[in-house]
Amino acid sequence: MGLDRTAAFWAVVLFALVALGVPWFLWRDSTVVYGLPLWLWWHVGWMVLAAVVFRTFAARAWGVGIESGPSGGDRA
Repeated sequence: MGLDRTAAFWAVVLFALVALGVPWFLWRDSTVVYGLPLWLWWHVGWMVLAAVVFRTFAARAWGVGIESGPSGGDRA
């Protein structure tokens, strides 16, 4: 993947995470699962997903669109 495709991929992933952050389709649902409302379980799952995505981003693509060279180091 080139820099532009990588940046576009992570932008789409970020947009999807933001879009899924608010469970608007569960607003009027009063279902309770294991003592907690379903919308709260949605947030627990979303936070786990967001943590996995952030860890993957930090390990593979940290600095995409910011660093200008393959070395990515600071110049003295």
